[in-house]
Amino acid sequence: MLNRRPKPLPPAGRAVVITGASTGLGKECALRLEERGFRVFATVRERQDGEKLRAEASSARLQPVLMDVTDEKSIQAAAAEVARSVDEQGVWAVVNNAGSCVAAPLECVPPEGLRRQLDINVVGSLAVTQAFLPQLRRTRGRVVNISSGVGSVAIPYLGAYATGQFAKEAMSDALRRELRPFGISVSVVRPGAIATPIWDKVRETGEDILNQAPDAMADLYRAPFEQFLQMNEQRAQSSGTQPQDVARTVFRVLTTPRPRTRYSVGPDARTAGVLSRLLPDTALDRGLGTVTKNRR
Repeated sequence: MLNRRPKPLPPAGRAVVITGASTGLGKECALRLEERGFRVFATVRERQDGEKLRAEASSARLQPVLMDVTDEKSIQAAAAEVARSVDEQGVWAVVNNAGSCVAAPLECVPPEGLRRQLDINVVGSLAVTQAFLPQLRRTRGRVVNISSGVGSVAIPYLGAYATGQFAKEAMSDALRRELRPFGISVSVVRPGAIATPIWDKVRETGEDILNQAPDAMADLYRAPFEQFLQMNEQRAQSSGTQPQDVARTVFRVLTTPRPRTRYSVGPDARTAGVLSRLLPDTALDRGLGTVTKNRR
């Protein structure tokens, strides 16, 4: 007798919270999950962004919620709003997508810049998860943390961003093991290079950081950092991976009976995961050393 794959779980009647849904991956995930039948609470920081998102939705199943992942009062207010809406139903899943990217040589990154990076990408994800755990316990639901291929291999000039993504991966592992007795799963989704609005400000942010650093320090990095920015922009624009690919993966995580712990989206993300396991650090250092070479 052939073993049959278990049937996917039905989306209908299941509530999902997605952070950072005003643009990019969060927006794509919110619209796709709503279209496929989930009831979606899409968090945004600005009311007008929520109105635009609602206008693009195919039904009233999508409900924008105001929330700033760095503001504890805002998170608690959003959790209370969702709790009132779902009543005893509870929340099936929380998708921690909200994030930012600080790209600059680590020597030049001010401590406050790193704190802000971690506050948004790591602390904010944990704070949101904590706020919704009482509702997730009712459904024995799921947490999905959107990380990155940089969460397995730290690329030069993305050190601050990689620090946050490595931390998010470790946090996900600990949460998964702690929440397992309650029947709550925790999965990481690692997208590779994708042209989304998060990268639009990478150049601006990086150049601002260099401009604020002492000239003698900044001059050491300007030429190779510019080469990195150009390479990074080209990779994102030429990538065959699209936001829809990430949205489809998140949908799969939320509907499969037995979700995996990690999902890589895109060939570069998959390659990064394999190389991080197989190659020694010295080999990775040599391979990534071309990024930091000054070819003036």
